[in-house]
Amino acid sequence: MDNASFIPDSCTLPSADRPLRLAEFADLFARSARQPDRVSPTRLRLTLEDDPAVLATARDLAARETACCGFFTFTFGDGGALTVDVWPAQAPVLDGLERLAR
Repeated sequence: MDNASFIPDSCTLPSADRPLRLAEFADLFARSARQPDRVSPTRLRLTLEDDPAVLATARDLAARETACCGFFTFTFGDGGALTVDVWPAQAPVLDGLERLAR
């Protein structure tokens, strides 16, 4: 798992909880994500396993992440499609998330 150095100061998740959140993303990606596609500096596309339990976990994680880091937008599509967008200033955060997905 990647370290938390890419998490910006603007994240309101308590520092002690950040490694746990990273572990949740790493676990989700390791278990169910196919090769990520970096569409642009601010957009990452993934395909998750098209399983209701996996997608429910991903939606819950995305909702909790958006609550503490409002610069994220997670969009779920058909067949397990997940697009993650960030504000331009937060592209380094998306870099870190992409590393977790790889």
